[in-house]
Amino acid sequence: MSLKHLALFAALIGASNAAITRRVACPDGVHTATNAACCALFPIVDTLQANLFDGGECGEETHESLRLTFHDAIGFSLAQGPAGGGGADGSLMIFEDIEANFHANNGIDEIVDTQSSLLSTLNGAITPGDFIQLAGAVGVSNCPGAPQLEFLLGRPNATAPAPDKTVPEPFDTIDSILARFADAGFSPAEVVALLASHTVAAADHVDPTIPGTPFDSTPGMFDTQVFVEVQLRGTLFPGTGGNQGEVESPLRGEIRLQSDSGLARDSRTACTWQSFVNNQQGMANAFKAAMSKLAVLGHDRNAMVDCSEVIPVPVPLPAANARSVFPAGFTNADVEQACASSPFPTLPTTPGPVTSVAPV
Repeated sequence: MSLKHLALFAALIGASNAAITRRVACPDGVHTATNAACCALFPIVDTLQANLFDGGECGEETHESLRLTFHDAIGFSLAQGPAGGGGADGSLMIFEDIEANFHANNGIDEIVDTQSSLLSTLNGAITPGDFIQLAGAVGVSNCPGAPQLEFLLGRPNATAPAPDKTVPEPFDTIDSILARFADAGFSPAEVVALLASHTVAAADHVDPTIPGTPFDSTPGMFDTQVFVEVQLRGTLFPGTGGNQGEVESPLRGEIRLQSDSGLARDSRTACTWQSFVNNQQGMANAFKAAMSKLAVLGHDRNAMVDCSEVIPVPVPLPAANARSVFPAGFTNADVEQACASSPFPTLPTTPGPVTSVAPV
């Protein structure tokens, strides 16, 4: 190649890289963005962190905001067509008086009201559908070990409520749960990936006598413990017992959903469930991919603006949480093996006596 051609080639490469990395200065004089439309989101993220997430905590509001992202988005049915809901369109907020009364949405009115109050101060800068998904992504970013979730901007307002019974319930059969997700476009493996959200979640209404009861022993960490502990043999109820959608758990203070237990043991999902044990990166990657799909249900992602850069980058897990462990007092002998193709991983046991899990 001649020097002339080499120079031209280098110039083209330089121009291409400049086009890729060009950024827009935002009006606040602080931030830059790859698309000017994203600039308006930086102050909204600051508002969410300060006024919803208590300065950036992975706490109750994060759990509830993440739940809301799912309950709003899953209101979508391929089989029902236009009557099957608009997916991630903010209908749970716009039509709260209808959807919050669905049985599966029990208790969700609290976070809907809290977010609606914040949204009302933004003077129409963002739609309810975008706000719900943005809040969920920002909340998750406060949890050590979580992936930085994608956020695409551009969801129009919902024009109708989602139909009832589009949100699966913990007492549904595994056949029913997988069929409902398939009707929204999700594979069994993607269902399990979405349930990584339970590593930073808690139940308020499954047993109303013990609100804030977590699903694993490390609810402030986006780690793989939920995939370990749901596989342990259940021996007790943390509260009253006999509640619809609840089965026995292995630890005091920890609640186990019937649906989680079933998915961890069903032949269609058990090996995916087990694959996330001590596989932090694999779990985080699968969760991010599944959430990216969930967050745009009902929309053409190619018509939306990628503003993922406004989502804070989560901090890594502390060294003590970097690998899966058995809780104190438990070993491989307590595992209910369900994956037929590979044994459950051998894990260390946390030293000390058996303890209980504190509510969140």
